[in-house]
Amino acid sequence: MHQPPGNIDLLLRENEWEAKQIVLCYERPLKYVKRYEDVAKVHLGFSGILLDQLSDKRIVEAFSATVDLRRMVREYPMVQGIEFLGMGYYHPLFPLIPVEDWEPQILRWRQRAEELGFHANGFWPPEMGFSMEMIPVLKKTGFNYVVVDSVHIKPLKGDLKREEITYKPHRAAYEGSEIIVIPRDRDISNAQESGFNPEWFENEVMHKTAECDGNCLVTTWSDGENGGWFRQTHEPSGFWGYFFAPYMEKVRSGATIIKPVTISEFLQENPPEDYVHVQTGAWNVANTSGYDFSQWQGSETQKNGLEEIWGVSKRFHELAKSGKLSEEVRDKLEHLILRAETSCNFFWGDAWVHRVYEDTEPAKRMMEAIKS
Repeated sequence: MHQPPGNIDLLLRENEWEAKQIVLCYERPLKYVKRYEDVAKVHLGFSGILLDQLSDKRIVEAFSATVDLRRMVREYPMVQGIEFLGMGYYHPLFPLIPVEDWEPQILRWRQRAEELGFHANGFWPPEMGFSMEMIPVLKKTGFNYVVVDSVHIKPLKGDLKREEITYKPHRAAYEGSEIIVIPRDRDISNAQESGFNPEWFENEVMHKTAECDGNCLVTTWSDGENGGWFRQTHEPSGFWGYFFAPYMEKVRSGATIIKPVTISEFLQENPPEDYVHVQTGAWNVANTSGYDFSQWQGSETQKNGLEEIWGVSKRFHELAKSGKLSEEVRDKLEHLILRAETSCNFFWGDAWVHRVYEDTEPAKRMMEAIKS
């Protein structure tokens, strides 16, 4: 769940109907998990900047006739059956931004989320952009597991079957730190975003895990507010009404052997033992594979935007180490740089890259004034 800075307000001005469709997506997990609280297990990640927008008084008032956002944000942490995952505050693609900015992105998310009662043991890297170098930072900032796309997982031993790679948790270690890796099934996740029914889901899971021994963990992950299926205002035709509610009814009645479980619960009973390497990559978007980040750095304009971020970030960290920055100025500069790293600035080809400079240019002016 993510919206770039100011986007809900922008949509309210330019396309109020789309804004309402999107905001309703944030309420439905709460509503349906509460309805099936005895059996439902759902994992959610909210970016810090989205939590800010959903808590903004003007946004709350603008949608008061559609959904009570204040109540929604307050109730989410109290509902059994929802496990929250952390991410970067501004939803950056971590492997594409400076390493020095990883921890600030995560700590700002933790601070904002925990102020609202959202606690997380697991981490969802935005756009599933992950590299092994992230492991020490994730452990340092308090995360026990990370969800990655299964296509990037490579066994350190050659005897793991594909089913064991995709449907078992693993361990990954880097420079003395290690974390549990949760594979995401790419195929079922794609279907989750476009649409399926309980029968197809059951058949697909049973077929895919036929050669998987013991308890198997099938993990799906997709955008929660994109695609018509999630935005469907006629709820019986969307994900929550057409798939989720009927499937929870089957779980309640004992009519299926595939049971919902939180990742943390599964790990307690099935701790991983084997070690893997996770190849640097992201999830697939449309016709891009996620192996080369071409969705976010495929054009010269995108590459130039990333170079701009790296240059400004480097200068900021040099100044910070020199002791020339007051706490107030340091916070303002860090805020501008982290916001420039929002993944949406690069996702839409060249169309949004200009937003990078809207943050880096004032940051450069502030730093130039300090230098002189």
